[in-house]
Amino acid sequence: MKLRPLLLLLASLLVPGLMGLTGSALAPGAAWAKPEVVAARLGETPERTRFVLELSEDLPYRVFTLPDPFRVVLDLPEVAWTLPQGQEPQPTGLITGLRFGLFAPGTSRVVLDVSGPVLLQKVFVIPPREGKPHRLVIDIEQATRQQYFAADGSATGEATVSDEPLPSLGDRAGDGAGGQQATLPPGVPPLPQPKPSDARPVVVIDPGHGGVDPGAVGVSGVYEKNLTLDYGLALKRALEATGRYRVVMTRDKDLFLKLRERIRVAQEAKGDLFLSLHANVHASGQIRGASIYTLSETASDQEAAALAAAENAADVLAGVDLTDQTGDVRNILIDLAQRETMNLSKKFANDLVQEVGQETKLLRNTHRFAGFAVLKSPVVPSVLFEIGYMSNRQEERLLRDPTHRSKIIDSIIRATDGYFERQKAASRT
Repeated sequence: MKLRPLLLLLASLLVPGLMGLTGSALAPGAAWAKPEVVAARLGETPERTRFVLELSEDLPYRVFTLPDPFRVVLDLPEVAWTLPQGQEPQPTGLITGLRFGLFAPGTSRVVLDVSGPVLLQKVFVIPPREGKPHRLVIDIEQATRQQYFAADGSATGEATVSDEPLPSLGDRAGDGAGGQQATLPPGVPPLPQPKPSDARPVVVIDPGHGGVDPGAVGVSGVYEKNLTLDYGLALKRALEATGRYRVVMTRDKDLFLKLRERIRVAQEAKGDLFLSLHANVHASGQIRGASIYTLSETASDQEAAALAAAENAADVLAGVDLTDQTGDVRNILIDLAQRETMNLSKKFANDLVQEVGQETKLLRNTHRFAGFAVLKSPVVPSVLFEIGYMSNRQEERLLRDPTHRSKIIDSIIRATDGYFERQKAASRT
């Protein structure tokens, strides 16, 4: 029997304490010619740390800060990043890291990681002069936590478009801001619903990381987000070519998605299998090999308890209304659903280990268990596949090789075929 419930997810919540300074608000889906970011610089004085972005034209922007961890965020209309190779600014002063990319369709984002609480001292644009293009300047100054949370820190300039706030970044290493479950960013089109007459299984492919979250960085400088997207798109094409599956991608471009949004995509697509693709790194640079993860027993218990306590627990089990059930009954029913899902996940993971092992080196104890957030759907069997180590020079070279990628894709398809053939046979008995 297929597990077909939909988990009701909460709408995104604004991060408490969010402070903003708006140059101009951004309208989702606004039609902009593709402007360019041509240079970026960082500098510091005893009074401030300055970030400068050189732009091909004057653009609306939004700047705000986020706490715990502290960050400064700049949102722009969708831009092309044409920074010269090797001239990306290096962390200095209060800024400990910088990343940029597409956050959502129509919106590009720059994230400045900072060493602690900061205030936006000044944000302004310098018009073109002396051979320089438009320059967007952000000055930040150090602050105490008390000053940070007490500051008003918001102002509105001339609004040329909607003042609707953009979604917050959330925590790229966890479940999102405060662990809240979230909807997709504005501008992302709704998933196409499969025709009822199409009984083919739905495979959801999740290329890890994306947009402002590059993931791990390989020894040659390749980003995990790009490698996983290459593998994901190749797998989609190969699965669809068989004619046996419908395929849904959580992302098919360099787009940032919170971890809970990836689960939402799988559940709204009525996924029969969820495969999250990642690549690993290790400080030693010597370790290599693929590994497969499914949800741990401990993580399952904790998640079941959290679901049972949630207000939206009514729709966890295929539309069965649990609101009138006692806490114990609700907890048991959700736990049973999740444990059945975990059992199916383990079966697919075992198939994957066997097939992938014929094509590439595996880590010892290849099938592993962890509490990864993307594995926590109570109803869609889910596996996280670490395709190898980008920190190992030999393996990174292999991971980037199209021939090797094709072998890995073929092994995933064999595992998928075997898994669903057994599911079909079991449903007939």
